[in-house]
Amino acid sequence: MDQESVLQQFDFLTQKIELLIEACKQRENENADLKRQMEQLISQLQEKEVSEKRDEELKALVKTKIDSLMGRLSEFTEE
Repeated sequence: MDQESVLQQFDFLTQKIELLIEACKQRENENADLKRQMEQLISQLQEKEVSEKRDEELKALVKTKIDSLMGRLSEFTEE
């Protein structure tokens, strides 16, 4: 194998390695973006769960108040 052939092979390998490095950097950036999106979705889900829990607690409170008022009304009508 002559020197020129060896140098061409090294150039070829260098180009392939540079392409591989670029692909790895691109995947790292994509992974970072996906992680940010996932964290954002997790945060939104947690906020939704808190909101739903608050709504359920409010519904239970309203139901209790209505039941209490209905009980008072039925006592009033029995008199």
